[in-house]
Parts: sequence; structure tokens; C-alpha cells
Amino acid sequence: MLSLATAPPLVTLRNAPAVPYDGAIAAARTCYSSRVIGPNEITDRQRDTIGKLTYEGGHHTVYQHANFEFGLEQVSRQFVWSALHSYPFYNSEQQSQRYVKLGEPRAFVPPPLTGEALNVYERAIVDAWDSYARLSALLKDDTLRILKALRHVTPNASADRLKTLEREAEKKAIETARYVIPLAAFTAMVHTISGITLYRLVRMTNASDTPYEAQVVIGAMADAVRRHDPLFFEKVEIAALDERAVPERVFPRPRADGDAFAAEFDARLGGRTAQLVDVSPNAEDVIADAVRAVFGVGERELSSDEALARVLNPALNAYRLDLLNLSYHSPLMRTLQHASYAFRKRLSHTADSQDQRHRMVPGSRPLLAFADTVRPDYVTPGLIAANAAAQAEYDAQMRRAWDAKNRLLALGVPLEFALYVLPNAKVVRFVESGPLIALLHKWTMRTCFNAQEEIYIASMEELEQVRAHHPRLTRFIGPPCYVRNGLASPRCTEGTKFCGVPVWRDFPHAQRLL
Repeated sequence: MLSLATAPPLVTLRNAPAVPYDGAIAAARTCYSSRVIGPNEITDRQRDTIGKLTYEGGHHTVYQHANFEFGLEQVSRQFVWSALHSYPFYNSEQQSQRYVKLGEPRAFVPPPLTGEALNVYERAIVDAWDSYARLSALLKDDTLRILKALRHVTPNASADRLKTLEREAEKKAIETARYVIPLAAFTAMVHTISGITLYRLVRMTNASDTPYEAQVVIGAMADAVRRHDPLFFEKVEIAALDERAVPERVFPRPRADGDAFAAEFDARLGGRTAQLVDVSPNAEDVIADAVRAVFGVGERELSSDEALARVLNPALNAYRLDLLNLSYHSPLMRTLQHASYAFRKRLSHTADSQDQRHRMVPGSRPLLAFADTVRPDYVTPGLIAANAAAQAEYDAQMRRAWDAKNRLLALGVPLEFALYVLPNAKVVRFVESGPLIALLHKWTMRTCFNAQEEIYIASMEELEQVRAHHPRLTRFIGPPCYVRNGLASPRCTEGTKFCGVPVWRDFPHAQRLL
């Protein structure tokens, strides 16, 4: 029988400059020097005077030169989504639930819980893991059957090939089964931020859905840097904003009915995952004019059609074929910054955890403490919907999760902690927007059949709606195999993970099966 394992967060400082504070002061001095100043040249007087002047004067870029690379273990997915990945200034490599099978239940347990509340919480976590195992088993045959069809596997296929397919089928099954795993589940990651971002995280500790866990984890990150270089927090005193100074914390509650808000938002979506709600009306003409400005020519020398082709047609623009995503470094590609699009979106918590990693397409994501629903509110993956036994198991587990959350609230557990037992499938509703230069990269990556199902669906819907407004801008947008077809090798950039479908022949009409 499964039992829940928990532990305090483990925070390690993996990498950092030798003297980050002196490095910041040296950078500040360099602004007013005829040469580059080294950290070893900084005096005590400069540490006191220049540090205070730069910080209080708002000249914070000097603290951006220090980058701190942390190892974070035994932190919850809810904390990562709500506090660490909700803004653009970081880099993370996080353990994947899509490809790493979850064994024993390992999750965050709020320390205030005792008695019945602790029993309800722990039972909810273990129930989710049990359901995960059952769903993984129920879905494996379905994924294997689909993979055999995609790979054109014949009855006399070799044992090695069948074994390889079975391993892939198991991964696809757990990728879908993970939707029942609770937000409390532990994750591990390498997380790199600059010094100014660390200061801001400390200041904003109380601004997320997970203030308690943020205090512990971000506090440990700051302590690790303090041990490495005491001056970094000694000379610049940073403290968390008091809860009463955080607008999100003092907003009146309950202000509205979470279930009613969910119903209203979904009705406005009209059955879509992503709905275009705002568009730059003259985007094609504005971008064409920007291209002409880059090359210093008029409309007579460069028509709008040719200008748009020059920037977007991969046969004319080699940047579109480069794997390094050079857009922001190219004068030509930067013309795509002048068109912006906004979308109303509905994703599961687990899909949005990937969607928010597209940091140049930011979203106004909810505080779940304000969007809580009494009734189960979740996304059902297509693979589960196609299997009656899996659907029954899935729906039952969703009810168990919400029953546990509601019982915890009835027992007086703060909503901050009760939310942790909700599943990855929990719906997140938000508004997201970005310039075409960022959306181009996102739509290229996420219209690939290997992209997470919900983000793929959302990207296809977004592209379809933008195409209706701006066909000349979207003509050459699609997955890598479509963009590179006939122009670069390999056509598919996924290597051995090729989906098995020649999408390039019929995009955007090719059918995704898995």
C-alpha cells in the first residue's frame, strides 16, 4: 500500500560569482570610468556609498550582473507555477512529469495540519497516486495501438522494435495519467536568476498563492547567497512586503462566486481553448513599412507583399531555418515586434505550467485563491475521453480531489493549503498576449505534434484566428517540418522522437492522433 513521503525543501547554491556584491559596485564604477573596473578594486567606502546610491536611485541593473544558479528539490509544483515561473526573468530546467514515471507519493504537506485535516490531506495525495497508477495501466494499450498504427508496425515486427514501442507507449500513458497528480507533488529543478531578481523575489514573497512555501524556499535561496557573500544582503537590506502592503492579499474576499466566474469565462470562450480578443488592425501594413525602414527603401522599391515575404518566407529568410532562434538579434526579424495579439485562454494547471515558460508571451494568470470552485473544474485529455474505463476512473478521482479540498476548508484549513490537493487537471483561466516575434517562435514549437496536447490545440486555434485577420503574416507559420520542408535538413528537428506523421504535406489539416 502506498504511503505519503514528505520532507523540507532542499536548496543548494550550485554556482555564483566569487564576489557578487563587489562585482555590482565595480560595474557601477565602470559607468564613470575610462576603463573597466575590477571587483578587486572596490573599497569599503565605495561598498557603502555607491551601493546605497545605486540601489536607492533605482539603478538596479548593476545587480543583474551576478547570476545565481540554484538546485531546488522537494518544492511543490504549485509553488513553482505561482511564484517562480509567473514572471519572465529566470531560467529553469525542471523535472518532467511527462516523461519521468512517478513512484511513491512525494509531496508538500503544510505544517499546520493535524488530526482529521492531516488525514484528509494525506489520503487525498495517496488517492491521486493510486489513480495515476490505474490510469497509466488503462491507457497503455491505447497508446501502444496508436503508436503501432503511426509507425506502420506489422505483426511480424522484431521483438526489439516492439519493446521500444512499449516503452514509448508507457511514457505517453503516464504523460496523460499525470493529470490526476496533485499540485502538492514535489518537483526538482535547476533555477538561475540574477541578483536583482532575487531581491525582487524576497520583496514579493507574500504576493503568490503560496506565501508559506515561498517564505521557506525563497528565504533559503537568500540565505544561501548570504552565506556565499554576506555583503549582498548586508549592504542592500531587502525584506518581504508586509501582507497588508500587497494589493493581491488585501483584495476583498469573497468578492465573487468562483463557479459563476468559471461559467461566465467559458461561455465567452464559446468552446475554444484560446480565443482571439484583440489584434493590431494594420499589422501587415505596419510590418511591411518597418521592413522598408530597415533597408531604407520606399514602397516603389519594395512592395508590401515582397517586404512580408522577405521577413517570413523561409526560402528568402535563412533565420527562419536556424535552430538558435535569432529573431531578437536580427534587424529584419525585429520588425515583427510591431504586431500584437491577445487571447482569452483556458488550460489545465499542468499545461499552463509549460505554456508560461514562453516568457515573452506573458499572461495575467489567476490567483487560485480567488478562482476556487466548489464543484470539480478540470480538463479531460483526449486519450482519457476515448476510453470509457479511464474516463470513469478519472472523473471519480476528480470528485475525490474536490471533496478533499472542500472538506479541508470545512475543517478550517486556510485555502492556501487546501488548494494543494487539487489535481494538475485544475482549469486555469487567463488572458495572454504577445508580439508576433514571440508568437512566431511559440507557434513554431507548439504546432509540432510532439507538443503537449492542450498547448498544441491552443496554438492551432490562435494561429487559425490570426490567419483570418492577417493571412500574409501567417502563410509561412507552422511546425519545424513545415517551415523547413525542401529547404533544410533534417526536415523534422525531433530526431528519434519524430511523430510518424508527414505533417508538412498537409499542414494545418494533418490529423493528430496522440
